[in-house]
Amino acid sequence: MEKYYLAVDIGASSGRHMLASMKDGKMQLEEVYRFPNGMDDRNGTLCWDVDRLFSEIKNGLKKCREIGKIPATMGIDTWGVDFVLLDKDDRILGDTVGYRDSRTEGMDAKVYDIIPQDELYARTGIQKQIFNTVYQLMAVKQSHPEYLEQAESILMIPDYFNFRLTGVKKNEYTEATTGQLISPQTNDWDYELLDMLGYNKKMFRPVSMPGTVVGNLTEEVQKEVGFNCTVVLPATHDTGSAVLAVPTNDDDAVYISSGTWSLMGIERKEADCSMESMQANFTNEGGYDHRFRYLKNIMGLWMIQSVKKEFAEDLSFAQICEMASKETIPSIVDCNDDCFLAPKSMIKAVQEFCRRTGQQVPETVGEISSVIYNSLAKCYGDTVEEIEAITGKKYSTIYVVGGGSNAGYLNELTAKYTGRTVSAGPSEATAIGNVIVQMLHDGVFVSLPEARTCVKESFDVKIYG
Repeated sequence: MEKYYLAVDIGASSGRHMLASMKDGKMQLEEVYRFPNGMDDRNGTLCWDVDRLFSEIKNGLKKCREIGKIPATMGIDTWGVDFVLLDKDDRILGDTVGYRDSRTEGMDAKVYDIIPQDELYARTGIQKQIFNTVYQLMAVKQSHPEYLEQAESILMIPDYFNFRLTGVKKNEYTEATTGQLISPQTNDWDYELLDMLGYNKKMFRPVSMPGTVVGNLTEEVQKEVGFNCTVVLPATHDTGSAVLAVPTNDDDAVYISSGTWSLMGIERKEADCSMESMQANFTNEGGYDHRFRYLKNIMGLWMIQSVKKEFAEDLSFAQICEMASKETIPSIVDCNDDCFLAPKSMIKAVQEFCRRTGQQVPETVGEISSVIYNSLAKCYGDTVEEIEAITGKKYSTIYVVGGGSNAGYLNELTAKYTGRTVSAGPSEATAIGNVIVQMLHDGVFVSLPEARTCVKESFDVKIYG
């Protein structure tokens, strides 16, 4: 009888339930349920509807029961940095505010009044992103200090869903590191830093590593979905899971986890918290088995997803790529500029950037898309050179995993701008990486290298350049 493992992978724009099993030594993956996601505007604040998302998690579990494929274990991964604060009765304090909300404007200055930016980086190794948990908590402290006083628990988004499923509270390591409050030396919360910032230490639980069992489904959830299973912590940060599915055991591999965000970097055994690293805006996010994901956050396909919604015609991404490939407009924008984080109109933001920098302003669908794709690829080229300068190593291949690995035109441009071979796939890297940890826990694989070899043999990979 086949044994199933369930990855619940929730991104900023959609979520899905992916069932995995092994057959003839190869991993098989099946999508059984998909649902939309996005931030809701609640009186001018961008929020996540965590109650709806939890209902969707249960709906996907019911679907597993309907098709007769009950998972032995399950794991949840999501985006990083966002959290809920729970009071003594486990009620959420305030709204579950999303990372694109403007509440963190000016909060960096408030944090740096207490600890300078270079010292914060030296302590955490995490790049400055204005939406990091460290700045979000400062926003809470400024506007609702009573929430921090009343909070008994802080749970990152996947931690909260695990709590709703099992009744057990755990702070998972890879997700926690995204917030800029974890020490890469102790691999736990920097409690001295929490004290300095006035962030109520008692609400932070010691972190748990991927592979840890959270618990079984509560009786209430079991009754609703029709079965019981064990919840296991994967790398609950989606990039942490995606990187596990990079199909190589080369320790010097450069990867791009390509989706709404493009996360480009390498794996390292030690964090690099140097000033050179900080000035290049690299981050040291926690990974499986205390590895570090040394990477840079690049705006990614968010830009093309956003302009797609604005185009008058309902075009597929394939059609947009085709139109972009026929253009010769030379304009390039800085994908990491804050103006592209949450503009009211991404098209206008791209046009205004070009206008402000004295470049040709794109007007048509093809021109706008071409500027975005070429700008992303150029950013990848610049980033790999920065990685080489910092590490003193040369990298011949770039491994693109995640949904963006299907963007053939972008992969061609990436090969062109980087001058490297591009290996594209698997596209379902996050779900695969999530399942890998469950399978390692269950003894299906004895080591991560064995699991990565299996990924290479199980899923299609396309080569460019």
